[in-house]
Amino acid sequence: MKTDPSSTPHISLEQWRSLVAVVEAGGYAQAAEALHKSQSSITYAVQKLEHVLAVKVFTLQGRKAVLTPVGQMLYQRARQLLEDSLGMERAAAKASAGWESEIAIAVEVLFPTWLLLACLDAFGEVSPQTRVNLYETVLDGGRDLLQQGAVDLAILPAVPQGYNGEVLRRAAKVVPVAHPDHPLHQLQRELSLRDLRKYRHIVVRDTSVKRNDKTYTVDVAQRWTVTNMATSIGAVSRGYGFAWLAEDKIRHELNAGTLKPLPLRGGRERFVDFYLTFADGEAMGPGVECLARVIRETMERNDTQTAKET
Repeated sequence: MKTDPSSTPHISLEQWRSLVAVVEAGGYAQAAEALHKSQSSITYAVQKLEHVLAVKVFTLQGRKAVLTPVGQMLYQRARQLLEDSLGMERAAAKASAGWESEIAIAVEVLFPTWLLLACLDAFGEVSPQTRVNLYETVLDGGRDLLQQGAVDLAILPAVPQGYNGEVLRRAAKVVPVAHPDHPLHQLQRELSLRDLRKYRHIVVRDTSVKRNDKTYTVDVAQRWTVTNMATSIGAVSRGYGFAWLAEDKIRHELNAGTLKPLPLRGGRERFVDFYLTFADGEAMGPGVECLARVIRETMERNDTQTAKET
């Protein structure tokens, strides 16, 4: 049986990968560094792609190369093609290996630690030989790990575009706090965002490679950005600034009196829902399916117990 030449792709995955890298890295030189290739090979790959498809992917605006409308469409489709290719490889590897020997999970740092550990312990009872690789992420860091294929599933405050997720029906309560002796508490009145701008804000760094300063809660002149929640809690507990922190994470400090909620007008508390999100919902291994089921069941038991207590 002869193969129809029109059904055979004329562009290789490497060429599509080069195009995506140029767009996401911000240029040919940066893409070459990211892919560990020469700049000339990246340039040739994109030029050949343009020649074969008879399209213009980039256009110059000043000194900067930007995507044409056709280029934008090709970039989006190329990203999906590369993700599908990686998904097929992961699915094949899982099918040949059977039950996974290791599972990677990304969890938003606001998620209650004690509840996460309870989920992992329950999974350990079912599958003691499976190693669990846990990534504690902030903001868009979990999304990045999903897109990179570095994790099998994630617990995130939002479902990234292009992925399937399900709500876990557990909201984290986030409150603005400072040490009781902090000047903000000495005002002894309701506070506005204008009051906060005069003092140091302690924030935990977004673990995404594409950090966005707009994710900060309030624009201040003084800010410390730290890499983990424990450092943030320690800094605020010692009076070095104020922060929005998950109530579950600071229960000890609240009870001990080293942290006190700020009387912020119209924003004394916020709630963050969490979603169980899968890297590939159609090609999950049995271990990932089991861990997901254990997380759901553990959450349901906790919610039932909480409802009885209240």
